[in-house]
Amino acid sequence: MDNMWAAVLWAILPTIVVSAAFFFILRSVIRMDRTERKAYARIEAQERAKRGLPASDTTAR
Repeated sequence: MDNMWAAVLWAILPTIVVSAAFFFILRSVIRMDRTERKAYARIEAQERAKRGLPASDTTAR
């Protein structure tokens, strides 16, 4: 009976590992995009302030 559970574990293990890797890669891509958008908005706000333009309205999007 123990051999059966070991076989089941070895059969499922690759799927679990690939799923976990996919999850962490996708999560890092989403976080990276969110961080990049925040940085871009901050730089845009600084540039608009330098030129004396009003702040952009981001709530209309």
